[in-house]
Amino acid sequence: MNVVLAAGTHAAASHPRSAHQLLYALLPIVILAALFDVYCLIDLSRAKSVRHLPKAVWAIIILVISAPWGGLIYLFLGRDRSQGFLGRGRSGVVPR
Repeated sequence: MNVVLAAGTHAAASHPRSAHQLLYALLPIVILAALFDVYCLIDLSRAKSVRHLPKAVWAIIILVISAPWGGLIYLFLGRDRSQGFLGRGRSGVVPR
């Protein structure tokens, strides 16, 4: 991400260490966003049913819409709330 200064020089060119520091600062956020998308995809794959759209469309929404928005849209609008956590019943026990 280069910022153009008033003199026309790029901020990253004048401070190469700042670009690396920014990368290291954003890395945990990027990793958490990717893990959240993986969680949503696992939850989607284990769900017996979803609301409003087919599972394939929800998978596309989770992957295509910028993280974490796609996953949040799925959790709030698409996830069937009667299944509980990770496809389990409300009691938390996995049905056989």
